[in-house]
Amino acid sequence: MTKKKTKVIIPVAGMGSKLRPHTFTQPKSLIPIAGKPIIAYIIDSLLETEADEFIIVIGHLGHKVEQFVRLHYPDLPVTFVEQKERLGLGHAIWTAVPAFEDADEVIISLGDTILEMDFGELMRSDESVIGVSTVTTPGHFGIVKLDESGYIADVVEKPAVPTSNLAIVGIYKLTDVPALIRALNKLTGKPIDPQSEYHLADALMMMIREGIRIRPVSVTHWYDCGKRDVILGTNATLLAKLYSTNKVEFLEETNTIIIHPVALGTGCEIENSIVGPNVTVGDHSKVVKSILDNSIVGNFADLREIVLRNSIIGSDAVVKGQHLSLNIGENTEIEFR
Repeated sequence: MTKKKTKVIIPVAGMGSKLRPHTFTQPKSLIPIAGKPIIAYIIDSLLETEADEFIIVIGHLGHKVEQFVRLHYPDLPVTFVEQKERLGLGHAIWTAVPAFEDADEVIISLGDTILEMDFGELMRSDESVIGVSTVTTPGHFGIVKLDESGYIADVVEKPAVPTSNLAIVGIYKLTDVPALIRALNKLTGKPIDPQSEYHLADALMMMIREGIRIRPVSVTHWYDCGKRDVILGTNATLLAKLYSTNKVEFLEETNTIIIHPVALGTGCEIENSIVGPNVTVGDHSKVVKSILDNSIVGNFADLREIVLRNSIIGSDAVVKGQHLSLNIGENTEIEFR
């Protein structure tokens, strides 16, 4: 039996506006979580698919994504495609058509979602599938509605009145590539309002109306990394999975206490500080006389004499506190905010 040609598409062209100011200078997909960037989790998971080629759709600060991938995955068969206009996910996939039109099947994995699922089940399916998960706020997601046979009958992007609580969670496998391309061409050929986008959900509905059968596949756990609070929560969750918890280390040589789970990058310098729990510190960052809790620090950051909780500090940032000398008498109350 001839092996199918499989191509993976990872769209990472978005501006990441909900994560500003970090995404002014760094793509969202490169924000570190539990010791490595978001896109590294996505690529590492998708290596299980043994895909013939990875296609990464880049846009805002895309050169940084390309630089990271080529440096850390030198043997990965990868093509970079630039989405020059930010017109939505459907448009991003359409931009990549010349790179995947010769494929037998494509896997689309969103660049801001970390997944835990059985990728073997995904690859064993001869039918098109969409990853789904039950949610309590379906109006915030693209959702699917199933027919009596368990196949997807309807796909709607963030409906005002949801008819299902099955949310699409960022992974698709489509086995009829010509049908996908026809739908994308039809979708992007329609004029849209300047404030609107071309939704992949609309292209999928065109395929379903054409008779393409798509079934749901369950995603065990998924982490949407599009917002600050969600990223911090994901960082804490993944740290607990990947590293020791409830363990306290005292580093006598640097007078530092590490309260795990903590992920420290290469070449970090931690002195006279308390770090953790739930902290990620990037490569070659320096933390001196500081307290960090439930926070993410990028690469080459410099933190001194500061207390940080529930914070995200970008790469190359410098954060310094202030020296205080107090002479306080009786019956005095001072509060620093």
